[in-house]
Amino acid sequence: MCRVSHILKELGRNLYRNPATALGSLMSLTLLFLLFDLFWVAAGTSERFYTGLLADMQMEVFVAEETPVSSLAGLNRSLEAIEGVRAVEFISREMARERLTLMLGSDLLIGYDTANPLPCSYVLSFDPGYLTCADMARVENEMAYIAGIDQVYYSKRWLAKAEQTRTIILNAGMALGILILLTALTSSANNIRLMIQTRAVGLRRMRILGAGRLFLATPFLLEGFLIGGLSAGIGWALIFYARQEVTFTQFELVAPSLLEVGIFCAAAAFLGLTSGYLGIRKMLR
Repeated sequence: MCRVSHILKELGRNLYRNPATALGSLMSLTLLFLLFDLFWVAAGTSERFYTGLLADMQMEVFVAEETPVSSLAGLNRSLEAIEGVRAVEFISREMARERLTLMLGSDLLIGYDTANPLPCSYVLSFDPGYLTCADMARVENEMAYIAGIDQVYYSKRWLAKAEQTRTIILNAGMALGILILLTALTSSANNIRLMIQTRAVGLRRMRILGAGRLFLATPFLLEGFLIGGLSAGIGWALIFYARQEVTFTQFELVAPSLLEVGIFCAAAAFLGLTSGYLGIRKMLR
């Protein structure tokens, strides 16, 4: 109990004697973690928006003009058998004409009642996991071997750009996370090193008298642990407060779950613990 009491007193003494350094460390880490939190929310929001856009993506398969009506049932089964296809909808010539009229607001095929030039087609919907450039290209290649198919159309260029944008966001998040990790370690370790320098003489005396390294380091490790966890918690508290006060009509902000936030705060606390060790290890040699 005496050792625990001494450690807690030393922790309080460190914070009391160096309030500016502790407050500066807390504020700098809070800003760093807040920047990462904002990017996390932005990445989650864009991911949901991206998923919603992909959910509406379909592939239209046009039937060759010379394909007999008797072959349409077999063609339908061939399309349903393709991996990743969730639903197949047949669009007859008459339905295609109705859709064109609805889209343009007028019937451009007046006079073609007996010879509708629009082709029959199939509209394919896919499972979300297969809405990628690679899978869609695979499906398109498989259709090249199915008799009765004339053309295949889907938003190929849009899908490629969407995947490219998604990759850029993920890579930027990875780089930002690494940068914040290194900056937080360096900043916190330097702040703790400054605190140690003010008490260098006392620490050396205790070391000479036989105090263990872990005993001397524990107050500084706890300080880094508390500042790291508290700064991460403050950052998320600001995020959740702003989320309640600000609303968007076009999309909904997507924040991580409370469990993920808790894990993040715990990781930030252990990051502070590591920075505390880096700040005091030279003194304990």
